[in-house]
Amino acid sequence: MDEERALYIVRAGEAGAIERVLRDYSDKHRATFKFESTDEDKRKKLCEGIFKVLIKDIPTTCQVSCLEVLRILSRDKKVLVPVTTKENMQILLRLAKLNELDDSLEKVSEFPVIVESLKCLCNIVFNSQMAQQLSLELNLAAKLCNLLRKCKDRKFINDIKCFDLRLLFLLSLLHTDIRSQLRYELQGLPLLTQILESAFSIKWTDEYESAIDHNGPPLSPQETDCAIEALKALFNVTVDSWKVHKESDSHQFRVMAAVLRHCLLIVGPTEDKTEELHSNAVNLLSNVPVSCLDVLICPLTHEETAQQATTLDELPSNKTAEKETVLKNNTMVYNGMNMEAIHVLLNFMEKRIDKGSSYREGLTPVLSLLTECSRAHRNIRKFLKDQVLPPLRDVTNRPEVGSTVRNKLVRLMTHVDLGVKQIAAEFLFVLCKERVDSLLKYTGYGNAAGLLAARGLLAGGRGDNWYSEDEDTDTEEYKNAKPKEELLKPMGLKPDGTITPLEEALNQYSVIEETSSDTD
Repeated sequence: MDEERALYIVRAGEAGAIERVLRDYSDKHRATFKFESTDEDKRKKLCEGIFKVLIKDIPTTCQVSCLEVLRILSRDKKVLVPVTTKENMQILLRLAKLNELDDSLEKVSEFPVIVESLKCLCNIVFNSQMAQQLSLELNLAAKLCNLLRKCKDRKFINDIKCFDLRLLFLLSLLHTDIRSQLRYELQGLPLLTQILESAFSIKWTDEYESAIDHNGPPLSPQETDCAIEALKALFNVTVDSWKVHKESDSHQFRVMAAVLRHCLLIVGPTEDKTEELHSNAVNLLSNVPVSCLDVLICPLTHEETAQQATTLDELPSNKTAEKETVLKNNTMVYNGMNMEAIHVLLNFMEKRIDKGSSYREGLTPVLSLLTECSRAHRNIRKFLKDQVLPPLRDVTNRPEVGSTVRNKLVRLMTHVDLGVKQIAAEFLFVLCKERVDSLLKYTGYGNAAGLLAARGLLAGGRGDNWYSEDEDTDTEEYKNAKPKEELLKPMGLKPDGTITPLEEALNQYSVIEETSSDTD
């Protein structure tokens, strides 16, 4: 009944009447996402009628009402089939200011029309394969980038940027060809990185270092949403960029990683929004070539160095281990390097573990990121080792028992999800410099057996990667308890069926094989 009344007015009424009836329809169906199939034909005709109204010279308020109803109706895929034409798409592109290359965004009164047009395009492109093909034909990605450049340094048009970025994300998600076009032809990597810089109001203090105001206000909801959409679009643009080919690529990725470091050190308007922001930053960091992740840490400034020296002097002389890591004025310091961003990633990882669900989607990206950072960058590995696997003092409880980060990660080593337990074990193995004896010290043989079996290291040894040698960190408590650990050894069966240490059993089988070979 609503569609029938609205359709009658749209076909025969003047602009004022059309605006009123469509505003009533929009208010009533704002939260409608499922539609009755009996009124499908009426909704199709209403869509067609609205497009005919939009090509007329009507007031801005009437345009907004038409677009709001069109956005609601475009949630129904069946309705879009007859109305998704090149002509109708071009109407929306014109209203969204996606056709004018030189037109600036000066008329504030037009902003609601631009935003609603972009929202309609998001729904239509997402729900219609025909619209997706037309987007390629109309070169929509290039038009969106042009609109972004107009918005780049403007503070009061975040809604336009947000839905432009969302549409860019959808296009790059649905079309792999558009990812390549964005990356190379449209220079999407620097453009989207600049959008993030603008959202975060970054002030650079060095080539890859930004000023962080720990006492500054949180991001506004609009800035946060805009940043999240930019992060998602950048993820698609860089999803196949695991290897740097040129020096210019390396520089661009380092700038982006520096912006992401800044992102990790700021907060959104709510705790949930901050987590969503940081989660998208983690996903994007996973696409950055590992050689460019060195910008996540940076040397201390002269002021920070002086503050650290004061803090070290305040610590008792016997607290040598604690002197390695100092927390001063919200700055996490290790070995003369600012480790704030890595500390945020570590806390993010622990929160995801504590959630107890969706480990594959929520936990494995940050665990993989920390593993690769640790493998490639010595200072990051040593800092994380200090935080996750500090010198053992509690040697009475099993490694998986307790509430420390180490205990939580050890428990994941026997998780039912193969991918989760593999990456948890890999992370701890890398922190131990891929040394079996060190891993067993912190995790126990039973928890580590899966990884060791997969690596062919059940009898001991170390992995394939080379790591620098560190000093002995065994505590007195561990040294005293170490001989008792000899009670747990990898065992095997001798040829006569009796149990013996695994290495000895393997040696006996080797002797038998050699003897059999000689006999032949």
